[in-house]
Amino acid sequence: MTRNVMSQAARYGALMMAAGISMTAGVAQAQDDKGTIKLAYVEWASTVASTNVVRAVLEQQGYDVEMDSLGAAVMWQAVGTGDSDAILCAWLPTTHGDYYKQVKSDVEDLGTNLEGTKLGLVVPTYTDIDSIDQLNDHADEFDGKIVGIDPGAGLMSQTEGAIETYGIDNLQLQSSSGPAMTSALASAIQNKEDIVVTGWTPHWMFARWDLKYLDDPKKAYGDAEHIDTVVHKGLKERLPGAYAILDNFHWTPEQMGEVMLMNQEEGSDPYENAKKWVDEHPDVVAEWTDGTAE
Repeated sequence: MTRNVMSQAARYGALMMAAGISMTAGVAQAQDDKGTIKLAYVEWASTVASTNVVRAVLEQQGYDVEMDSLGAAVMWQAVGTGDSDAILCAWLPTTHGDYYKQVKSDVEDLGTNLEGTKLGLVVPTYTDIDSIDQLNDHADEFDGKIVGIDPGAGLMSQTEGAIETYGIDNLQLQSSSGPAMTSALASAIQNKEDIVVTGWTPHWMFARWDLKYLDDPKKAYGDAEHIDTVVHKGLKERLPGAYAILDNFHWTPEQMGEVMLMNQEEGSDPYENAKKWVDEHPDVVAEWTDGTAE
C-alpha cells in the first residue's frame, strides 16, 4: 500500500516536472518569437537575393518572416498601405521615383542598401553596334524587337522614354519577365545571334556572358542610381529590432553577385542559398545586427 502511494507520488512528480519543462520551453519559445514582419519583393534576380538574405538574418534573430512576390506597382502600394512592412528594392531616384512619390507620406526611406547600379539596353559584346542611336538602322538584325521584362517595371517605362527620345520606330518593346528575358538572351548567345534586352546592374547575366551596355549619349536612362530600403511608417515602434536590422543592411554588388550566382544553379533554392551565405559571412551579419536587441 505504501509502495503504491509512493509510486503514484513519483509518477505525479514526474508529470509535474515534465509539465514544468514543457511550460519553460514554451516561455523560451515565446521569448524567441519576436513578431512577424512582411517583406514584399519583385521576382528580379537581385531582389530575390537581397530579400531572402534579409529574411534569413531576421529569422536568425527570432522573427517570423513572410515574403510576398508582387509586381512593382503593387509592391509599392503594399508598403504604402502597410500590407507589407518593407521592401529592399527601391531603385531611386529615377526608376521607382513615381511609385515613391505616390506613397511618400506613408513610408520611410532608410537609405541605400546597394550602390553602383545601372540601367539601359544591353547586347552581347559580339554585336557590332555600340550606341542606342544606332538601333534604328540595325532593326532587322534584332528581329525588330527589344526584349523587355514585366510591364509594370520602372525600367520598362524608362525604355519607352528612351525609344521616344531616340526616335526609335523600327523596333518594338516586348514585355515578358526577368527569367524570360534571360532565357531569350541565353538562346541568342548560344546561336550567336544579335539581341537587345532591357538590362540592369547588379545582375548575374554579366557574370555568365560577355555583354555590354549600349552608350546612352542623350541620358535617357539618367545617371547611376542606388537601391534603397523602404519601410511602412510605424515599423520602428512596432518592431524596433527588425527596423534596426533593415536600417543597418548594406552590401556590395560583389556580395549580391555571389548569392545571385548560387541561385542560378539548377535545382537550387534561393532561401536555402541565402541561409548558407548568411552562415558563411558572420562578420557581415554582425554589422547588420549590431545594436538591434529589443
